Amino acid sequence: MKARASWQLFTIMAEFIEATEYLSEIRPAVSIYGSARLKPNTKYYKLAQKIARKLSDEGFAVISGGGPGIMEAANKGAHGGQAPSVGLNIELPHEQSGNRYQDIMLRFRHFFTRKVTFVKNSDAVIVMPGGFGTLDELSEVLTLIQTKKSRLVPIILVGTTFWQGLLDWFRDELLAMKLIGPHDLELIQVIDDPDEVRDAVLRFYEKQDAGKKKPVKAQDDDMFYL
Repeated sequence: MKARASWQLFTIMAEFIEATEYLSEIRPAVSIYGSARLKPNTKYYKLAQKIARKLSDEGFAVISGGGPGIMEAANKGAHGGQAPSVGLNIELPHEQSGNRYQDIMLRFRHFFTRKVTFVKNSDAVIVMPGGFGTLDELSEVLTLIQTKKSRLVPIILVGTTFWQGLLDWFRDELLAMKLIGPHDLELIQVIDDPDEVRDAVLRFYEKQDAGKKKPVKAQDDDMFYL
């Protein structure tokens, strides 16, 4: 039992080391989250592909989960652009197989090391419609920024109709009960137009540094909880 636990720790460390080696110079970068179940003929797949292409052409590497659906759309859009298309693949018993639009492909056994890698290497987060996994990834980013365990980055939800119920619940229940503060809601933007998504990311960094449109490479202390 002890040997098995020790080996698991080694595999976790190996995943962190490999991700750091491959991605340390892949900056700036944007992560795109969303459902693996949305097909190429759906509007959100097409939107994700357009957004990824526009951000890639601005010099942002695009990071996805490497699988089908929105992940494939993000990699496909970036693959045709100017910056790398990156997939952080997860080993699952049935669902996920890697899509063919990844310039850089990493494979993870552990969800939490994968999520850390997403957050650590993301200079913006775009969240398309998705299920429990997407909600988990969104909650992770919001929690880490809210608690100042991660640096502030743009968080953009795409799909007003899809997200409105959740945002109403945030305001009517969480904020009303003072479980979150008004400034926590300001962490989120809702934008449906691909050009406006791109412009929002660029504008965020223009405000941080008037002379630069894109973030510089993050320092090691950008993430404190590793």
